[in-house]
Amino acid sequence: MKAKNILFIMFDQLRWDYLSCYGHPHLKTPNMDRLAGMGVRFTRAYVQAPLCGPSRMSTYTGRYVHSHGASWNGTPLKVGELTMGDHLRDAGMACWLVGKTHMHADAEGMRRLGLEPDSIIGARIAECGFDVFERDDGMRAAGPDGPLVEPGGEAYDTYLREHGYEGDNPWHDHANSGADDDGNVLSGWFMRNAQEAANIEEPDSETPYLTRRGIEFIDQCGTEPWLCHLSYIKPHWPYIAPAPYNDMFGSQHVMPPVRSQAEFDNAHPVLKAFMTSPVGQAFSRDQVRNTVIPAYMGLIKQCDDQLGVLLESLEKSGRMQDTLIVLTSDHGDFLGDHWMGEKTFFQDASVKVPLIIYDPSREADSTRGTVCDQLVEAIDLAPTFVEAAGGKVPGHILEGRSLLPLLHGKDGWDRDAVICEYDFAATPISEKLNLSVRESVMFMVADKRWKLIHFEGGFRPILFDLENDPDELTDLGDSDAHEATIAAMYDKLFRWARRTSQRTTRSEEQLVALRKTLRRRGVVLGVYDENDVPLDLTIHYRDREAKLRKQRDR
Repeated sequence: MKAKNILFIMFDQLRWDYLSCYGHPHLKTPNMDRLAGMGVRFTRAYVQAPLCGPSRMSTYTGRYVHSHGASWNGTPLKVGELTMGDHLRDAGMACWLVGKTHMHADAEGMRRLGLEPDSIIGARIAECGFDVFERDDGMRAAGPDGPLVEPGGEAYDTYLREHGYEGDNPWHDHANSGADDDGNVLSGWFMRNAQEAANIEEPDSETPYLTRRGIEFIDQCGTEPWLCHLSYIKPHWPYIAPAPYNDMFGSQHVMPPVRSQAEFDNAHPVLKAFMTSPVGQAFSRDQVRNTVIPAYMGLIKQCDDQLGVLLESLEKSGRMQDTLIVLTSDHGDFLGDHWMGEKTFFQDASVKVPLIIYDPSREADSTRGTVCDQLVEAIDLAPTFVEAAGGKVPGHILEGRSLLPLLHGKDGWDRDAVICEYDFAATPISEKLNLSVRESVMFMVADKRWKLIHFEGGFRPILFDLENDPDELTDLGDSDAHEATIAAMYDKLFRWARRTSQRTTRSEEQLVALRKTLRRRGVVLGVYDENDVPLDLTIHYRDREAKLRKQRDR
């Protein structure tokens, strides 16, 4: 049976190598492994930014960060950017959200155009092109300058209060913190508390809650085709898991960090700035890693268990036979690798993500349970969905390419490089390096052998040999012996930078047609004599008479 619907599952901050099907020796993820056995597992899938907001905006628009411009968290997506929801609705498929997008609306652009947020069009523009079943970006922080409240989450707050979780911030006090015997909150923001059990019953925590909401959405769908973006908040920090997941793993299950003293001592100045940031310094300590990583693994185990609940529901309802299922992440997590925490650099721990796709159609039978090592990007998902929905992929807008040929075992995939970008102008690291806003950007171009990182601000590049140094520990960016390789990788980056990305209102087909259209509409520029061109082009200019205009009296 051909896929009629699409279930697009995204976990936030899930490292590619923390699934057992990708080789983790201690963390078993049987449901993710099962999905891989039913479909294709990609080993070279890269996001377009190592940060939630810009990465997701690239995934949802099918366009590079340099194209859509929403280059950091909280930076609005321009009101005119088309999203997968726009493309899918044109193809006859609804596009719904359950969970997180990290998208911020272009309120000023909407005001200028007179688009009301509570109108159908305005609501879709304000929600990244999705119709919203439930949005929850999962962040309820508070500081001396006031709260940071991400969009959505009100329904989950209400749910928690209705189930006895009291307080002005149940997301923090219960779902993302522990509690001591006296009821004192042990905040999940402090990593020392990662070993605590979250102060919540496991079924009420964020991951099971969103699973149930996703199932509720699917169960109420009728016969019309749909895409459901089931976007989980975890295993993103705060790193704290509910029992029994909080103590399933211990320090004995923590893999040694991928780093070396020479890597730190000889680090490129920009890389060193990230290594010596507060989060980098924290995760460079074994005490922090041994406390946090077991909790991170517990959160992933809970995610895998909930995927099992979801797959069982799809089987019972018969949806498994007509639903394309995609599982991926928006970026990884360094967890102390390369002397860093968080995700904002370009080693594979951050920018390479798990990508598993199950296609129920007969065309995909030949690739079930296989592994694909082609270079693919997160922006490839939007055109994949459009083609699966039966639509025509607008190549002048969507910069990725459909993955269906790879899912169906076809040859001809010829991508020779992937691109990732990071704009750190809004971070303290920019000030630490004394860089202007314009200079606070960096770009990654990688193929199967080499990874080059370019920095603005006058810095030399970084170069990694992925074949001989898969752990990315030795920077060859200042190696005279690799000048030719650096030049070749720059050629790939410059080729990408020269692409035509902003011409979104005319397709290639229209431009080709215009090569002849103007002459056939009478614009015969450059013609000296009417007989120098075919008669039909000048027929409207021949044998014409006009009355002589009388000269006006002086």
